[in-house]
Amino acid sequence: MSGQRRTMTSDGTPGDLSRRNLLRGTALIAGGALIGGAHVATAGAALAAPQPTIYARSAWSARPPTSAATVLATPPTYIVVHHTATANSTNYTQAHAFSLSRSIQNYHMDSNGWADTGQQLTISRGGYIMEGRNRSLPAIRAGDQVVGAHVANYNNVAVGIENEGLYTSATPTTALYNSLVATCAWLCTVYNRPTSAIIGHRDLNATACPGDRLYAMLPQLRRDVGARLAATGLAALRGADLAAHELPPYPATPRAGRTTPFEHGPALGSRDPNHATG
Repeated sequence: MSGQRRTMTSDGTPGDLSRRNLLRGTALIAGGALIGGAHVATAGAALAAPQPTIYARSAWSARPPTSAATVLATPPTYIVVHHTATANSTNYTQAHAFSLSRSIQNYHMDSNGWADTGQQLTISRGGYIMEGRNRSLPAIRAGDQVVGAHVANYNNVAVGIENEGLYTSATPTTALYNSLVATCAWLCTVYNRPTSAIIGHRDLNATACPGDRLYAMLPQLRRDVGARLAATGLAALRGADLAAHELPPYPATPRAGRTTPFEHGPALGSRDPNHATG
């Protein structure tokens, strides 16, 4: 795939995460491109930060939403890391990634009765990054945010990243992690947010999401994002802290129970602008 270098094992699949190769293999592009015949949307070249390859909704054949997403002319406070609570697939292909996005959308619309996919961005275990909720990419590029349905009572101040897999006891693939680093660095730049804004779903709602193993990796994720920001002249974002009034509530994590694919904790609350329909 052009624009996204892959870290592979001897059998040709993305390797499991190791400290040695955490940041290997994330190539970056500016502007728009046609890759494999599919339209790829990227941030504008004026942004002074790494810009990952992101597949727009048209690339993965998204369904039309039942209503257009609400766009707020304000940046989010939080960049929220989720896991999909689905199987840790060893299918790392682009076709599987696109199928994942369709499956999430179908579940959110058909089972939950929502207007569209709940999260703004999705990353597959093969490292492919995809637009989620409609209007998300244009909003991010403009420094605005789309109101999603992924963190109850905080959807008007949070951009959500769904990471394919179940990370209660396993770790993400290197390809997924590298894409997550690149995505978070881009979002920190676009929104002028410090790396401390990168949090887990469980920091806002009572849930085990994004799993104990991925959650334990968030300090390293912030450091790796900070290293990218420093390398592009944005060191100020690396060391800044959230303001006191922005600190998340850190509710108690419930005891581990049976997990259901795509159900990883509260997604809508009474204080959300779209709490009735998602």
